[in-house]
Amino acid sequence: MANHVHILIDPHAPISRITKAVKNFSARQANAILGRTGQPFWQDESDDHWARGPEEAEKIVRYIEENPVTAGLVKSVEDWRWSSPYCRPE
Repeated sequence: MANHVHILIDPHAPISRITKAVKNFSARQANAILGRTGQPFWQDESDDHWARGPEEAEKIVRYIEENPVTAGLVKSVEDWRWSSPYCRPE
């Protein structure tokens, strides 16, 4: 899980345009943090999947939220700083 991102969006633009914008912005930010310029950060490929209804979207949310737990990075989804449960107000 070291170098990948899961996002769930409701796109209103071509997915390739969204992916390119996210990768370009985040690569510039990551490379700045790492003190690098002009070096590739993300791999070229992406693995997109269309949720075909609310039930499938909910399964995707659960998968994304459980991913850091499955990877052994935290003990619960609420412990992952960037998760939706962590960000929800109490």
